[in-house]
Amino acid sequence: MNVLIVFAHPEVHSLNGALKDFSVQQLKNAGHQVQVSDLYAMNWKAQLDAADTQAPLVGEYFHASLDSRFAYEHQQQAADITAEQEKLRWADAVIFQFPLWWFSMPAIMKGWFDRVYACGFAYGVGEHNESRWGERYGEGNLAGKRAMLVVTTGGWESHYSPRGINGPIDDLLFPIQHGMLFYPGFSVLPPVVLYQVQKAADARFASWCDTLATRLDTLATCEPIAFRRQNGGDYVIPALTLREDIAPGESGFGVHQKR
Repeated sequence: MNVLIVFAHPEVHSLNGALKDFSVQQLKNAGHQVQVSDLYAMNWKAQLDAADTQAPLVGEYFHASLDSRFAYEHQQQAADITAEQEKLRWADAVIFQFPLWWFSMPAIMKGWFDRVYACGFAYGVGEHNESRWGERYGEGNLAGKRAMLVVTTGGWESHYSPRGINGPIDDLLFPIQHGMLFYPGFSVLPPVVLYQVQKAADARFASWCDTLATRLDTLATCEPIAFRRQNGGDYVIPALTLREDIAPGESGFGVHQKR
């Protein structure tokens, strides 16, 4: 497989840095081709703005979607955006690795999504009609590829349990896994989440590597999260609400996953 690792941590000597290096070696030892986008090392520009297009603005002012689409369709994007899109086309699987900072990914990685996910590339794809509402949530240009999160957090696992004070980890990661990965078509694998990483890291590093190795070795075969496909018949179009006969009386993130 071709595997892309998108990595966000500012310190190469950190636990995250060591885990990333372990993943690269584990994947290469298994015969995979690996590329790494180390966002801090790349000095990745996080903000989406008019500098991302080499074309004249479509209108009087910068419009994120319109100018993004025009630049994408006319090969006039900033070079770093185009390079990352090419990596995504090349990859069979993409691993996004980051520490959980303030209940989400570091800003530099969010900026990677903002800029690389151009209109026409990751969203704004497909036609809208009475039976389909674009190619998204299980369809799109990234369909057929796999994605997985590798996340570290200082909190205890119990803090992220169903009744934990931080909220369930699946709920915290839902906007990323469902909204940022499943939306453009990725098959999303269950995440690797490592807890209490600031406690006894040296003593626990080997066990964390074992956990990670198991998941990396099954990257091609692990069963994806069973998110419901938007155009698969479970949703009323164009309202895009779940049919009333599916999970009746229920709401929340969980209803968008088959059980």
